[in-house]
Amino acid sequence: MNILISGGSGLVGSALTKELVKDGHRVFVLSRSPNKVTDLPENVKVLGWDAKSATGWGNVMDEIDAVVNLAGSPLNGNSPLDIRLSKKRKKLLLDSRLNASHALIECIRKTEKKPKVFIQASAVGYYGPLGNEVVDESQPAGDDFLAQVQYKSERSTEALEEIGVRRVVIRTGLVLAKNADALGYFILQFSLFAGGRMGSGEQYYSWIHINDEVAAIKFLIENESAVGPFNLVAPNPVKNKEFAKALGKVMKRPASFVIPAFLMRLVLGEVSTVVLDGQRLSPKKLELLGFAFQYPELKEALEDVI
Repeated sequence: MNILISGGSGLVGSALTKELVKDGHRVFVLSRSPNKVTDLPENVKVLGWDAKSATGWGNVMDEIDAVVNLAGSPLNGNSPLDIRLSKKRKKLLLDSRLNASHALIECIRKTEKKPKVFIQASAVGYYGPLGNEVVDESQPAGDDFLAQVQYKSERSTEALEEIGVRRVVIRTGLVLAKNADALGYFILQFSLFAGGRMGSGEQYYSWIHINDEVAAIKFLIENESAVGPFNLVAPNPVKNKEFAKALGKVMKRPASFVIPAFLMRLVLGEVSTVVLDGQRLSPKKLELLGFAFQYPELKEALEDVI
């Protein structure tokens, strides 16, 4: 297959690209800084784009069988100091996703040969803060800002269904990978012997190993019966305090430190909801289609990554 990936130089995109190439697929990657993309296989075609239009790359769409849209400004910004949600950051988070979607949709509309499938990236933040109840993909979107960013991002590509393109939405949890920023913050805390629970520690984290994330996306591209939203999370979410305990064991560090919730809110602002509030999600639809997780348990996943 010929597969186009926007945001293909990021954590998930680069891992996915490498696996697709191993499987014999031809991969095109859209990047705003193509000259800086150096860690992908040589036979990957990296195309520059402004994430707003089809200028400079749109001519390849006639060759494309599948599109994976991972584009969008990262929540953590360019540095830990850039994580608070100012009005400017909020606009960037939303606009970067909607503009990229619009560019891809308009390009697909104009092509005679449409791609067979379009994978739209989202995140578990779509659901907003939840309690301890296990929920699946039927749960509606939350009403906080981050939930609405994901909701609007998902809606931005709905029009593809009207022109006969199979559309799949992937709501990804906390990705466990060696170079993942989020996991890196946790690892740093434990390296400094300051690891432990955040706030009450009772909030659930829905996580996924990078290998399962990539395998699930490949599975959804290939499975023609896959339509609509899918939770890309391991089948065994854990509470924050359990996550800290498991990470402490793997790193051979104590997990007795407590970071007060008020301090997290003071430092992170609205973004604190990502670590202080949780979602106990089920990958129900994915498992019903027959997908098997390589890393269903947290301890084994952390051991492999760390």
